Amino acid sequence: MSIFGGSSFGFPRTKPLSSKRAHVVSVLDIGSTKVVCIIARLTPRRESAVLPGRTHNVEVIGLGHQRSHGIKSGVIADLDAVENVVRLAVDAAERMAGLTVESLIVNVSAGRIGSDVYTASIDLGGQEVESGDLRKVLIAAGQQSQGSDRAVLHSLPTGFSLDGERGIRDPLGMYGDVLGVDMHVVTAERAALRNLELCINRAHLTVEGVVATPYASGLAALVDDEVELGCAAIDMGGGMTTISVFAEGKLIHTDAIGIGGHHVTTDLARGLSTRIEDAERLKVVHGSAVANGADDREVVSVPPIGEDDRDQPTQVSKALLTRIISARIEETLEMLRDRIQKSGFSPVVGKRVVLTGGACQLTGMPEAARRILARNVRIGRPMGVSGLPAAAKGPAFSTAVGLTIYPQMADQETHAGQGGLFSPFGNGNSRFARMGQWLKESF
Repeated sequence: MSIFGGSSFGFPRTKPLSSKRAHVVSVLDIGSTKVVCIIARLTPRRESAVLPGRTHNVEVIGLGHQRSHGIKSGVIADLDAVENVVRLAVDAAERMAGLTVESLIVNVSAGRIGSDVYTASIDLGGQEVESGDLRKVLIAAGQQSQGSDRAVLHSLPTGFSLDGERGIRDPLGMYGDVLGVDMHVVTAERAALRNLELCINRAHLTVEGVVATPYASGLAALVDDEVELGCAAIDMGGGMTTISVFAEGKLIHTDAIGIGGHHVTTDLARGLSTRIEDAERLKVVHGSAVANGADDREVVSVPPIGEDDRDQPTQVSKALLTRIISARIEETLEMLRDRIQKSGFSPVVGKRVVLTGGACQLTGMPEAARRILARNVRIGRPMGVSGLPAAAKGPAFSTAVGLTIYPQMADQETHAGQGGLFSPFGNGNSRFARMGQWLKESF
């Protein structure tokens, strides 16, 4: 199925899950550092105080991951290389799960992810709000986001208003003169999505749905209170760093910058005149984002860049290593701080930031982030799934795990979900929730 057919918004939506039966979901996280395929079994679960709104338990039954080739800062640079890595990752997951994958839910980081809020209103003439009125106002908001060069990834109503009174979650049955809605719409460039789909198709697979990377990593790394009270999830990948802001149970803002952990590695390779792979090892083993008093006394050995046996490793102080790393980390964190401030959502984020993604595992990263962002910072690891091997329980796998959680949120995104954590509305028994079928077909 093409990304560009079958929906007024432009590409296939992930099918909402039946809350009464089990499902098998296959996902693909295509990153600048690694490509991860997860096959998960989703089984219905009872409503509970832990992760409310989640309708299914997620159990990982297949996992395959490969080092990335052909991707730079989230952008596909070599179709053949990416196709080959995708095939290897999917094949490994299929072997582990003992089943064959045909379609996948895929993440997207490239294509200059955009985040906009569109407002629309309709005249009610003092009448009761009916389902037809909700249809009209949602369509009016959605049409504003239509663009020839951009495709909509997510469209989430963040709240309704009646006669100027904002913050109404379910206006059905209420009376008023003017009904309004605020719709958060996440978009990406169509060309980036075309190239992504082309890679998947060349591996004889189809795209079942596309999810913005910041949304997926937030779903995996944030806890209920953070999502409700307001929090930013910062996913620090190899080639990209993304931001997602959640509040009142909803995704309300996303952003991305083309800087990640690989940029720290290349800074080290240039500054120490060594190979990329040696610079990466030095970063992981000896690197730190903050200076330590003992760094001047510690010496690390830097392998030479050439193949000549007579070239001897050079000895440099750990302090030099830290200076090179911290310069790039500070620049990145300052950019993130400014982006949050510029977005207008800084008061919503408040004092809570969660760092996730592989690059956040650098020694001293939480301390550096606390100082520059001036907020409480914790490292977020993927939560809410079982069956993950020990090697995949770290922050580097948050996006992939978030993609397996996402199908439970898909019906809420069509604005008529089961209620709960990421739902714009209360419980799924309202008359508003019963509009689900129409909205699924129209959006």
